[in-house]
Amino acid sequence: MSDIDILVSEVGPRDGLQSIKSIMPTEAKKAWIKAEADAGVPEIEVGSFVPPKLLPQLADTAEIVQYARTLPGLAVAALVPNFKGAENAVKAGAHKITLPLSVSETHSQANLKKTHEQVYDEVRKVVELLNTLPEDERPDFEGGLSTAFGCTLEGKVPESKVVECAVKMMELGCDEVGLSDTTGYANPAQLRRLIKLIRAEVGDDKLQGVHLHNTRGLGLANTIAALEEGITTVDASLGGLGGCPFAPGASGNIVTEDLVFMLDAMGLKTGIDLDKLLKVRDIVIAALPGEEMYGFTPDAGLPKGYGSGGEKGWGIAA
Repeated sequence: MSDIDILVSEVGPRDGLQSIKSIMPTEAKKAWIKAEADAGVPEIEVGSFVPPKLLPQLADTAEIVQYARTLPGLAVAALVPNFKGAENAVKAGAHKITLPLSVSETHSQANLKKTHEQVYDEVRKVVELLNTLPEDERPDFEGGLSTAFGCTLEGKVPESKVVECAVKMMELGCDEVGLSDTTGYANPAQLRRLIKLIRAEVGDDKLQGVHLHNTRGLGLANTIAALEEGITTVDASLGGLGGCPFAPGASGNIVTEDLVFMLDAMGLKTGIDLDKLLKVRDIVIAALPGEEMYGFTPDAGLPKGYGSGGEKGWGIAA
């Protein structure tokens, strides 16, 4: 990814679809993922390996992973709640897997039906599995730190607990950790503090990604704070679809289109063609009639002269 400055990871096919009642047809998911890959999106979290009875919206994840693997240059990511999910993700061929640990234990019980110690046991088993694989077949294993900035069930989450969980996940064998604002509670000052605190314990290269929500309108402000601390991967969802179904009131992922516009306007390379990305919305809207899509950039359109001549950094003074 040396040709880009910031990796935008699309999470709509997982986080977006898990939070709505509609079930997107498998062929429409494939069309969505292919269109985003064609637009230059470098990484897509295409689904989650959870029991279909819990999230029927994601019952076809194995097929979707296998399809996404055929798209040239696309990094295929998947969420796994436990060892069984990781096993299935490996079989399907995911390039990256994320196992979420809710720093709030109350949320962990609601989301995964597991205590912290039980989640750690799952992580140990996943690491053992991955260590049996040839290096070129081993997916990157991220420990996702959910509810890192606050919890709708517990309220405040101590920063010391977030750091403790990050250290533990790395000690157990994760390749990296990621910070997730599951509930939309984060603010820019929190982002800066937590990134510094965690990196001081695990190393700068072991925390590269953030998953932020725009629930209270701070998604892009939080993104800027994270970027200024050296974060290089940011999750977003096309049209702002999604949130956590086990964190009431926490809908509202960062809108991929708005994020790409902001980064592009700042002169940061994402490798994504914004005009092509905006057209992907048509596929999703057609497949999910009645579901609301968000985004200031799609509503307002691109500024006059934007991107003319292939120039980047529109609006930045020389």
